[in-house]
Amino acid sequence: MKLSKEDVKLFYRLYHPLLVYTNKKFNIISGINTNEDIKKFTIEKILKIRNKLYEHPELIDSFFAENPFNFSTDELKIIKSWKNFVKGSFIIYRYLKNYTIFLTVDDEEPKAYGVLALASTFEEMVGSALPVMVDAVLLPFNDKIIYDSILIPYRIRFGRGIRRSINDSFQRAKLRFGIITSLPISNKKIEQSDAERLKFYLKNAQNREIYSDEILELINKNEELLILYHQEMGKIFSRTIEKDLRKIGLINGWFAVLEGILIASGRTQEEVEQILKEILLPEKTKFVYIFQLKRK
Repeated sequence: MKLSKEDVKLFYRLYHPLLVYTNKKFNIISGINTNEDIKKFTIEKILKIRNKLYEHPELIDSFFAENPFNFSTDELKIIKSWKNFVKGSFIIYRYLKNYTIFLTVDDEEPKAYGVLALASTFEEMVGSALPVMVDAVLLPFNDKIIYDSILIPYRIRFGRGIRRSINDSFQRAKLRFGIITSLPISNKKIEQSDAERLKFYLKNAQNREIYSDEILELINKNEELLILYHQEMGKIFSRTIEKDLRKIGLINGWFAVLEGILIASGRTQEEVEQILKEILLPEKTKFVYIFQLKRK
Protein backbone atom coordinates (compact mmCIF):
# COMPACT_ATOMS: atom_id res chain seq x y z
CA MET A 1 0.00 0.00 0.00
CA LYS A 2 3.07 2.27 -0.04
CA LEU A 3 5.26 3.76 -2.72
CA SER A 4 8.76 2.29 -2.80
CA LYS A 5 11.40 4.06 -0.70
CA GLU A 6 13.22 5.20 -3.83
CA ASP A 7 10.05 6.70 -5.29
CA VAL A 8 9.18 8.39 -2.00
CA LYS A 9 12.58 10.10 -2.05
CA LEU A 10 12.01 11.09 -5.67
CA PHE A 11 8.58 12.51 -4.88
CA TYR A 12 9.85 14.78 -2.11
CA ARG A 13 12.87 15.79 -4.22
CA LEU A 14 10.44 17.02 -6.88
CA TYR A 15 7.54 18.25 -4.76
CA HIS A 16 9.36 20.40 -2.23
CA PRO A 17 11.05 22.53 -4.92
CA LEU A 18 7.63 23.14 -6.45
CA LEU A 19 6.43 24.45 -3.07
CA VAL A 20 9.54 26.61 -2.77
CA TYR A 21 8.86 27.97 -6.25
CA THR A 22 5.22 28.71 -5.38
CA ASN A 23 6.24 30.48 -2.18
CA LYS A 24 8.68 32.71 -4.06
CA LYS A 25 6.07 33.64 -6.66
CA PHE A 26 3.55 34.77 -4.03
CA ASN A 27 5.81 35.73 -1.07
CA ILE A 28 3.66 33.69 1.29
CA ILE A 29 6.15 32.81 4.04
CA SER A 30 9.54 34.39 4.58
CA GLY A 31 12.51 32.12 5.17
CA ILE A 32 11.63 29.37 2.67
CA ASN A 33 14.26 29.35 -0.06
CA THR A 34 15.41 25.70 -0.22
CA ASN A 35 14.01 22.20 0.14
CA GLU A 36 15.44 21.95 3.63
CA ASP A 37 13.62 25.11 4.68
CA ILE A 38 10.27 23.39 4.03
CA LYS A 39 11.01 20.91 6.83
CA LYS A 40 11.45 23.72 9.40
CA PHE A 41 7.84 24.92 9.22
CA THR A 42 4.62 23.48 10.58
CA ILE A 43 1.99 21.80 8.44
CA GLU A 44 -0.29 24.80 9.00
CA LYS A 45 2.31 27.09 7.39
CA ILE A 46 3.03 24.73 4.51
CA LEU A 47 -0.71 24.40 3.86
CA LYS A 48 -0.81 28.07 2.86
CA ILE A 49 1.75 27.42 0.14
CA ARG A 50 0.23 24.13 -0.92
CA ASN A 51 -3.26 25.61 -1.24
CA LYS A 52 -1.93 28.49 -3.31
CA LEU A 53 -0.31 26.00 -5.68
CA TYR A 54 -3.61 24.22 -6.37
CA GLU A 55 -5.43 27.53 -6.70
CA HIS A 56 -2.95 28.40 -9.46
CA PRO A 57 -2.13 25.19 -11.33
CA GLU A 58 -0.59 27.29 -14.09
CA LEU A 59 2.42 27.49 -11.75
CA ILE A 60 3.19 23.91 -12.74
CA ASP A 61 3.44 24.98 -16.38
CA SER A 62 5.75 27.87 -15.57
CA PHE A 63 7.89 25.64 -13.33
CA PHE A 64 8.13 23.15 -16.21
CA ALA A 65 9.14 25.91 -18.65
CA GLU A 66 11.68 27.59 -16.37
CA ASN A 67 13.08 24.42 -14.77
CA PRO A 68 14.70 26.45 -11.94
CA PHE A 69 16.15 23.35 -10.24
CA ASN A 70 17.60 21.77 -13.39
CA PHE A 71 15.54 18.62 -13.30
CA SER A 72 15.79 16.00 -16.03
CA THR A 73 13.15 15.68 -18.74
CA ASP A 74 11.64 12.62 -17.05
CA GLU A 75 11.50 14.39 -13.70
CA LEU A 76 9.82 17.41 -15.28
CA LYS A 77 7.23 15.12 -16.89
CA ILE A 78 6.29 13.82 -13.44
CA ILE A 79 5.87 17.37 -12.14
CA LYS A 80 3.83 18.43 -15.17
CA SER A 81 1.51 15.45 -14.68
CA TRP A 82 0.50 16.95 -11.32
CA LYS A 83 -1.79 19.36 -13.18
CA ASN A 84 -4.13 16.35 -13.16
CA PHE A 85 -4.46 16.51 -9.37
CA VAL A 86 -7.75 15.66 -7.65
CA LYS A 87 -8.43 17.83 -4.59
CA GLY A 88 -11.31 17.44 -2.17
CA SER A 89 -12.86 15.41 0.61
CA PHE A 90 -12.66 11.64 0.46
CA ILE A 91 -13.79 8.64 2.44
CA ILE A 92 -10.93 6.25 3.15
CA TYR A 93 -13.06 3.21 2.53
CA ARG A 94 -10.89 0.11 2.56
CA TYR A 95 -7.28 -1.03 2.90
CA LEU A 96 -6.30 -3.49 0.18
CA LYS A 97 -3.05 -5.25 -0.59
CA ASN A 98 -2.05 -3.04 -3.52
CA TYR A 99 -3.62 0.29 -2.52
CA THR A 100 -6.10 2.06 -0.27
CA ILE A 101 -9.56 2.94 -1.60
CA PHE A 102 -10.35 6.68 -1.51
CA LEU A 103 -14.01 7.35 -2.30
CA THR A 104 -15.09 10.82 -3.45
CA VAL A 105 -17.62 12.68 -1.32
CA ASP A 106 -18.72 15.62 -3.47
CA ASP A 107 -19.03 14.08 -6.95
CA GLU A 108 -22.50 13.54 -8.38
CA GLU A 109 -21.17 10.23 -9.62
CA PRO A 110 -18.88 8.78 -6.93
CA LYS A 111 -15.44 7.59 -7.94
CA ALA A 112 -13.13 5.18 -6.14
CA TYR A 113 -9.37 5.76 -6.37
CA GLY A 114 -6.66 3.23 -5.55
CA VAL A 115 -4.09 5.36 -3.69
CA LEU A 116 -0.59 4.54 -2.44
CA ALA A 117 0.79 6.02 0.76
CA LEU A 118 4.28 7.48 1.11
CA ALA A 119 6.60 6.80 4.06
CA SER A 120 3.79 5.72 6.45
CA THR A 121 0.74 3.65 5.59
CA PHE A 122 -2.69 5.25 5.76
CA GLU A 123 -3.58 2.79 8.50
CA GLU A 124 -0.69 4.12 10.58
CA MET A 125 -1.93 7.66 10.03
CA VAL A 126 -5.70 7.35 10.54
CA GLY A 127 -6.13 3.98 12.26
CA SER A 128 -7.68 0.66 11.32
CA ALA A 129 -11.32 1.59 11.97
CA LEU A 130 -12.87 2.60 8.65
CA PRO A 131 -14.49 4.53 7.05
CA VAL A 132 -12.63 7.77 7.78
CA MET A 133 -13.25 11.10 6.08
CA VAL A 134 -10.22 13.16 5.05
CA ASP A 135 -9.26 16.18 3.00
CA ALA A 136 -6.51 15.29 0.55
CA VAL A 137 -4.95 15.99 -2.81
CA LEU A 138 -4.34 13.01 -5.08
CA LEU A 139 -1.49 13.19 -7.57
CA PRO A 140 -0.38 11.00 -10.45
CA PHE A 141 3.06 9.50 -10.01
CA ASN A 142 4.08 7.66 -13.16
CA ASP A 143 1.39 4.98 -13.49
CA LYS A 144 0.20 5.21 -9.88
CA ILE A 145 -1.84 7.54 -7.67
CA ILE A 146 -0.35 8.98 -4.49
CA TYR A 147 -1.32 11.83 -2.18
CA ASP A 148 0.71 15.01 -1.77
CA SER A 149 1.97 14.15 1.74
CA ILE A 150 -0.69 16.16 3.62
CA LEU A 151 -3.75 14.38 4.97
CA ILE A 152 -6.36 16.12 7.11
CA PRO A 153 -8.75 13.70 8.85
CA TYR A 154 -12.18 14.62 10.21
CA ARG A 155 -13.28 13.45 13.63
CA ILE A 156 -16.61 12.06 12.42
CA ARG A 157 -18.30 8.82 13.44
CA PHE A 158 -20.53 7.22 10.84
CA GLY A 159 -23.75 5.51 11.86
CA ARG A 160 -25.11 2.35 10.30
CA GLY A 161 -27.25 4.22 7.76
CA ILE A 162 -24.36 6.37 6.56
CA ARG A 163 -22.08 3.34 6.34
CA ARG A 164 -24.68 1.62 4.18
CA SER A 165 -24.86 4.70 1.95
CA ILE A 166 -21.05 4.81 1.67
CA ASN A 167 -20.96 1.16 0.70
CA ASP A 168 -23.64 1.78 -1.92
CA SER A 169 -21.61 4.69 -3.32
CA PHE A 170 -18.56 2.46 -3.56
CA GLN A 171 -20.50 -0.23 -5.39
CA ARG A 172 -21.85 2.35 -7.86
CA ALA A 173 -18.39 3.82 -8.38
CA LYS A 174 -16.84 0.41 -8.98
CA LEU A 175 -19.60 -0.58 -11.36
CA ARG A 176 -19.41 2.60 -13.46
CA PHE A 177 -15.71 3.47 -13.42
CA GLY A 178 -13.88 0.56 -11.84
CA ILE A 179 -11.14 1.28 -9.29
CA ILE A 180 -9.21 4.25 -10.72
CA THR A 181 -5.45 3.66 -10.39
CA SER A 182 -4.00 6.35 -12.67
CA LEU A 183 -4.60 10.01 -13.49
CA PRO A 184 -6.06 11.69 -15.43
CA ILE A 185 -9.13 9.50 -15.49
CA SER A 186 -11.09 8.82 -18.61
CA ASN A 187 -14.58 10.32 -18.69
CA LYS A 188 -15.73 7.20 -20.45
CA LYS A 189 -17.50 4.82 -18.14
CA ILE A 190 -16.44 1.20 -18.19
CA GLU A 191 -18.60 -1.14 -20.17
CA GLN A 192 -20.89 -3.09 -17.88
CA SER A 193 -22.88 -6.14 -18.81
CA ASP A 194 -26.62 -6.42 -18.26
CA ALA A 195 -25.91 -9.17 -15.73
CA GLU A 196 -23.57 -6.89 -13.72
CA ARG A 197 -26.13 -4.10 -13.75
CA LEU A 198 -28.90 -6.43 -12.62
CA LYS A 199 -26.81 -7.78 -9.74
CA PHE A 200 -26.10 -4.24 -8.59
CA TYR A 201 -29.79 -3.25 -8.81
CA LEU A 202 -30.74 -6.28 -6.70
CA LYS A 203 -27.94 -5.87 -4.15
CA ASN A 204 -30.09 -4.42 -1.36
CA ALA A 205 -33.63 -3.25 -0.64
CA GLN A 206 -32.79 0.38 -1.33
CA ASN A 207 -31.40 -0.44 -4.76
CA ARG A 208 -34.36 -2.67 -5.59
CA GLU A 209 -36.72 0.20 -4.84
CA ILE A 210 -34.70 2.87 -6.66
CA TYR A 211 -34.08 0.77 -9.75
CA SER A 212 -37.39 -1.10 -9.93
CA ASP A 213 -38.10 0.09 -13.48
CA GLU A 214 -34.61 -0.82 -14.64
CA ILE A 215 -34.93 -4.28 -13.06
CA LEU A 216 -38.21 -4.89 -14.84
CA GLU A 217 -36.74 -3.77 -18.15
CA LEU A 218 -33.77 -6.13 -17.79
CA ILE A 219 -35.67 -9.25 -16.74
CA ASN A 220 -38.04 -8.77 -19.66
CA LYS A 221 -35.06 -8.54 -22.00
CA ASN A 222 -34.18 -12.24 -22.12
CA GLU A 223 -34.62 -15.46 -20.18
CA GLU A 224 -31.02 -15.59 -18.94
CA LEU A 225 -31.53 -12.33 -17.04
CA LEU A 226 -34.85 -13.60 -15.68
CA ILE A 227 -33.10 -16.71 -14.38
CA LEU A 228 -30.36 -14.55 -12.85
CA TYR A 229 -33.04 -12.41 -11.19
CA HIS A 230 -34.66 -15.44 -9.53
CA GLN A 231 -31.28 -16.83 -8.45
CA GLU A 232 -30.18 -13.54 -6.88
CA MET A 233 -33.53 -13.02 -5.17
CA GLY A 234 -33.48 -16.62 -3.99
CA LYS A 235 -30.09 -15.99 -2.43
CA ILE A 236 -31.51 -12.94 -0.64
CA PHE A 237 -34.61 -14.78 0.62
CA SER A 238 -32.51 -17.76 1.74
CA ARG A 239 -30.72 -15.64 4.36
CA THR A 240 -33.96 -14.91 6.19
CA ILE A 241 -35.25 -18.46 5.70
CA GLU A 242 -32.02 -19.90 7.10
CA LYS A 243 -32.38 -17.79 10.26
CA ASP A 244 -35.99 -18.97 10.71
CA LEU A 245 -35.00 -22.61 10.22
CA ARG A 246 -32.32 -22.35 12.87
CA LYS A 247 -34.79 -20.70 15.25
CA ILE A 248 -37.06 -23.75 15.11
CA GLY A 249 -34.16 -26.13 15.68
CA LEU A 250 -33.03 -27.30 12.23
CA ILE A 251 -29.29 -27.75 12.03
CA ASN A 252 -28.58 -29.44 8.70
CA GLY A 253 -30.10 -30.09 5.28
CA TRP A 254 -30.76 -28.78 1.77
CA PHE A 255 -33.60 -26.43 0.84
CA ALA A 256 -35.18 -25.00 -2.29
CA VAL A 257 -36.66 -21.50 -2.61
CA LEU A 258 -38.89 -20.14 -5.38
CA GLU A 259 -40.17 -16.56 -5.35
CA GLY A 260 -39.47 -16.24 -1.65
CA ILE A 261 -41.27 -19.47 -0.71
CA LEU A 262 -39.59 -22.56 0.72
CA ILE A 263 -40.88 -25.35 -1.56
CA ALA A 264 -38.71 -28.42 -0.85
CA SER A 265 -36.12 -29.84 1.51
CA GLY A 266 -33.98 -32.95 1.86
CA ARG A 267 -30.87 -34.44 3.37
CA THR A 268 -28.83 -33.96 0.16
CA GLN A 269 -28.85 -31.67 -2.85
CA GLU A 270 -29.64 -34.62 -5.10
CA GLU A 271 -32.64 -35.50 -2.96
CA VAL A 272 -34.00 -31.94 -3.22
CA GLU A 273 -33.48 -31.89 -7.00
CA GLN A 274 -35.38 -35.16 -7.33
CA ILE A 275 -38.28 -33.79 -5.30
CA LEU A 276 -38.40 -30.69 -7.51
CA LYS A 277 -38.75 -32.89 -10.60
CA GLU A 278 -41.75 -34.53 -9.02
CA ILE A 279 -43.58 -31.47 -7.70
CA LEU A 280 -42.67 -28.59 -10.02
CA LEU A 281 -43.37 -27.73 -13.63
CA PRO A 282 -40.17 -28.42 -15.63
CA GLU A 283 -39.98 -24.84 -16.98
CA LYS A 284 -39.95 -23.51 -13.41
CA THR A 285 -37.00 -25.53 -12.09
CA LYS A 286 -34.39 -23.13 -13.51
CA PHE A 287 -35.80 -20.35 -11.31
CA VAL A 288 -35.30 -22.30 -8.08
CA TYR A 289 -32.48 -21.38 -5.71
CA ILE A 290 -31.05 -24.30 -3.70
CA PHE A 291 -28.98 -23.75 -0.57
CA GLN A 292 -27.48 -25.80 2.22
CA LEU A 293 -28.11 -25.28 5.92
CA LYS A 294 -24.86 -26.31 7.58
CA ARG A 295 -24.32 -27.39 11.14
CA LYS A 296 -22.44 -24.62 12.98
